[in-house]
Amino acid sequence: MTPSQRPAPHAAATETLADLGEWELIRRLGVYSTPGRFSDDAALLQPPAGQALVVNTDVLVEGVHFSDATTAPADVGWRAAAANLSDLAAMGCTGCLGITVGLTAPGSTAWSWVDGVYGGMATALQAYGGELLGGDCSSGLQRQLAVTALGAVDPARPIRRSDGQPGDLLVASGPHGLSRLGLALLLGELNSTERSRIPAALQARAVEAHQRPRPRFDVVRALHRSQPEGSGWRVGGTDSSDGLMAAATAIAIASGCRAALTRSQLPRDAAMAGIHLAETWCLAGGEDFELVLALEPAWAVAICQELPDCQIVGALEAPDQAKAGPVVWQDSGQAIAPELSGYSHFQSLHS
Repeated sequence: MTPSQRPAPHAAATETLADLGEWELIRRLGVYSTPGRFSDDAALLQPPAGQALVVNTDVLVEGVHFSDATTAPADVGWRAAAANLSDLAAMGCTGCLGITVGLTAPGSTAWSWVDGVYGGMATALQAYGGELLGGDCSSGLQRQLAVTALGAVDPARPIRRSDGQPGDLLVASGPHGLSRLGLALLLGELNSTERSRIPAALQARAVEAHQRPRPRFDVVRALHRSQPEGSGWRVGGTDSSDGLMAAATAIAIASGCRAALTRSQLPRDAAMAGIHLAETWCLAGGEDFELVLALEPAWAVAICQELPDCQIVGALEAPDQAKAGPVVWQDSGQAIAPELSGYSHFQSLHS
């Protein structure tokens, strides 16, 4: 907002959505978008020539995806945008065209909270591309954000969960478990002794990973650069918003394979070695928003050389009807415990 558009500091601290009303709320939110966008019911958008449009929608619900205890308003907005941009990257997009946002909130919600949320979304879009194209708002009993992100992908270069094959190596684009450690720190789940053993730098990285995740468009661009000469484009993959185990399971089932993970190669931050829940959080902590990819071996090696954070964590195998479970430990062939399968809606909730 420009200085003339911002309310006085005292007013901003006390105003609620009920005080503003719908049209004043829309006017204020319009400053986060291209001039004139919020005055229409829809946005005109032209994808780049030769590109296919990718559309993704996520709903973020208070008490499930965010809470005042763990997430400041600006971080709620950043996470809302980043989660959707991550899904675009997981389909093979190298950037974002824009997002629309549906806001539901009680009338008692402070304008300062909404202002912070949209400011956080705008900051994420400035960092990773795209613009706020518009949206809608409604009163309701609970704060919710429904975000739709639009991207573009070369139809010949998509990433699909179903494109893995036996013999592919599984690559994780970065460490897993940091976001869950950050959540534990924010919620005070660790006692003083446990917390004192965690280096301050690791604590800071973990909280940032939880509050400010990165959509990995850079990994998709690295895939383009590292594609072995003469090989066709075939990339299986998804993001790890629900956890590494959930991502491997999704790829394995969609590709008609079994995923075998190598325990010694699990993608953990080296500084988490002394945390007894590090392996559990790596597999099932969720909200890491890294990419998990199934690639032919030469390509897997090449992208790990291109991006040092990438790590080979296992492989896809032909399914074995005699062994239960779509994801197993590579050394033993034993199914990984179902309780490590990651977050599932309608079964469990976390803040």
